[in-house]
Amino acid sequence: MKRVPSFFLPVIAVDRRAPQSLHRQIYAALRAAIVDGRLRPGQRIPSTRVLASEIGVSRLTVLNAYAQLLAEGYLQSRVGAGTVVSDALPEQLASHLGTKVPPVRSGPRAVANRCSGLPRREDFPWLAHHGPFRVGEVAFDQFPIQIWSALVARRSRSTSLQSAHYGDLLGHKGLRQAIADYLKIARSVRCEPEQVLIVNGSQQALDLTVRVLLNSGDSVWIEDPSYRLARDVFTLNGGRLVPLPVDREGLDVAAGIRACPKARAAFVTPSHQFPMGVTMSASRRMQLLEWAQNSGAWIIEDDYDSEYRYESQPIGALQGLDTNSRVIYIGTFSKVLFPALRLGYLIVPPDLVDRFLIMRRVMDLGQPTSIQEVLAEFIGEGHFARHIRRMREHYGELRHCLAYNLHAAFGHILQPLGDQAGMHLTVRLPEGYQDETISRMGLRHNLSLWPLSRLYMGQPHHGLILGFGGCSVRGIPPAVRQLKTLLAAKPYRAV
Repeated sequence: MKRVPSFFLPVIAVDRRAPQSLHRQIYAALRAAIVDGRLRPGQRIPSTRVLASEIGVSRLTVLNAYAQLLAEGYLQSRVGAGTVVSDALPEQLASHLGTKVPPVRSGPRAVANRCSGLPRREDFPWLAHHGPFRVGEVAFDQFPIQIWSALVARRSRSTSLQSAHYGDLLGHKGLRQAIADYLKIARSVRCEPEQVLIVNGSQQALDLTVRVLLNSGDSVWIEDPSYRLARDVFTLNGGRLVPLPVDREGLDVAAGIRACPKARAAFVTPSHQFPMGVTMSASRRMQLLEWAQNSGAWIIEDDYDSEYRYESQPIGALQGLDTNSRVIYIGTFSKVLFPALRLGYLIVPPDLVDRFLIMRRVMDLGQPTSIQEVLAEFIGEGHFARHIRRMREHYGELRHCLAYNLHAAFGHILQPLGDQAGMHLTVRLPEGYQDETISRMGLRHNLSLWPLSRLYMGQPHHGLILGFGGCSVRGIPPAVRQLKTLLAAKPYRAV
């Protein structure tokens, strides 16, 4: 049986018609791989016997090439380890590796026009920082990691050949059944497992929905303020956004009818509006559903963290009130479990499932089956329900602690907005304060403060979005004191 090497072979092409000898060609190829960093110090290279067999030359030819590289200090022999790239490279090579290659300047590089409307990552430095108040942070230290690890290990031991193949485009059947059962009870969603589509988080769910339902140039109602990445999905797909105000009852449906009655869709977060935190009233929900039915429009409901309410039971989903299949429901496990899981789901009207699958097949071929199986077992064995109950109590304590300390430090100057729900708390700033300036300066003091004004499309209001999911009861008071110090500084007021 042919010996299989335990390492990757560098690309070595030999040309028997070239004037250069074969061993010099091999020498030059290996030296180039070392010089440009493809072979690094200490990395093992193939034995002379293996390399000779792979490229079809005599072993003596390879021995001659290796001898030259050993003599020049590029390679060294180690007892029991074979031949490796030298740790002490020649002085000229060390100098070469420390030199930065200047970028190639060839003028503007053409990219798609759709990219021009999207912001650069550098525009949101507070999202890359992991200090107190970072929005979207979860209390991973409270996650039952031992139970999860045991389920992962158990699933790994029982992996079959079938699970190594492409899975169902809808997603693992067991997970879809578990999600449908959960949503019927906990969120009053109308669905069957055949309507559940497993996706890579809520962002992909929204992108897929927009691709299926909307044409370029279609008008879309959207809450103002709203989640920036959601707006970017519509922009990328050519949607024409119609920003509508949000008050204490949620999206102003009447304003939408006045501004654009023939919009093709409405994107809403009715259970816990992001970022203002309000819950859409029953009258507004019925008004929105009536408009969608009469105009033939779609409602895209993002239910991103509705499990966490602290003064009442979770509010039923808007989708559960829909008797005409006009609502596309989006959910995610990023907030209730952890973001790196990268699993979300769509509840699709029965007559649209095939359309969604056709589009899904073009975008990707589904999520990894193994992790879906683990999550299905995590839900089915009751761990998911117990985790949510614990986290509702934990986050409720954190929110109370944050609200209490804000009141103690600022009195009525910074009043929390919205309902007692979710994993963030939004406050409006007094007149004259610039939230983005405060956010950027807060990074120097290890505070991750998301400026409210950046989420408006129309006239912005200045405020701060304070995530508390990744905070601790002990860490909140000093973080609030640091925030008070920032707001007390005169440079943060507009001139």
